[in-house]
Amino acid sequence: MEAMETYHAGSRAVQDRVGVRELADHVGQIIGQGIKPVAAAFLELQPLLILGAADPATGRVWASPLTGTPGFVRATGPHQISITGTTRPTDPLTPALADAQDLPVGTIALDPRTRRRMRVDGQLRRTTRGLAIEAERVFANCPKYIQRRESYETIADREPAPSRRSTELTSPQAEFIAAADTFFLATIHEHGADASHRGGNPGFVQATSPHELTWPDYTGNAMFLSLGNLLADPRAGLLFLDWTTGTTLQLTGEARPEFGTDGERRVRFTLTEVIETPAALPLRWSPPEYSPANPTPAR
Repeated sequence: MEAMETYHAGSRAVQDRVGVRELADHVGQIIGQGIKPVAAAFLELQPLLILGAADPATGRVWASPLTGTPGFVRATGPHQISITGTTRPTDPLTPALADAQDLPVGTIALDPRTRRRMRVDGQLRRTTRGLAIEAERVFANCPKYIQRRESYETIADREPAPSRRSTELTSPQAEFIAAADTFFLATIHEHGADASHRGGNPGFVQATSPHELTWPDYTGNAMFLSLGNLLADPRAGLLFLDWTTGTTLQLTGEARPEFGTDGERRVRFTLTEVIETPAALPLRWSPPEYSPANPTPAR
């Protein structure tokens, strides 16, 4: 398998602007192609996997949740993971996954119990048992900005309600976003896709209008994979979820990084479509213990 370059021009441009290229080269050594035993063991314990991709039919980028009994995601070789089961029938990525062959995807498995996360990017194909991803990039991130949730339970009789689609946010949806301490971001680039996590105290992300969101880009690992992708291609997908009720809010549109003169970075997202699905996920998590790394949101 040919190795993918660690960084493309978009990420390099952000690293150079912030002055962290040397640090990024050092941190980038964590990215590999192989799925090590510790990563395989971590994946098999997770009841939730977030998948990000562009729908080939529409070009829109979405972040979609997949759930199952732990073990539904597992390594089936040093460079491959299998996923038994797929997204919900009404999920916007379901048509693309139905007959996928070499679809570029990014995935992230986040475990609030341990505040660990694992990312696997690669090429996805449909199989007789579900989905398989040929891994091209495998790496873990630090626990920064991950809220700890000690436990979860599966609500077996929870049934998703019909999804509601719109081209603008309602007031309750804007409040949903303002109360969020976590969301997932799907981005793409010329050679693939990526799914990442964004966390902070409630209020760190805001809907500034029915068509626009903004959030700060907190100091992280200096790789700037997501911001680099957005410089190269602004298409993006966002996933917010209610960790108690299982309701999901999926947004697609375009996101652009903004660089302040004081060194502050923000991302401004312009909405194309929003999909709200009440009780979409069968998981109910315990209340959060906020990460000590979270800055206080600006008011």
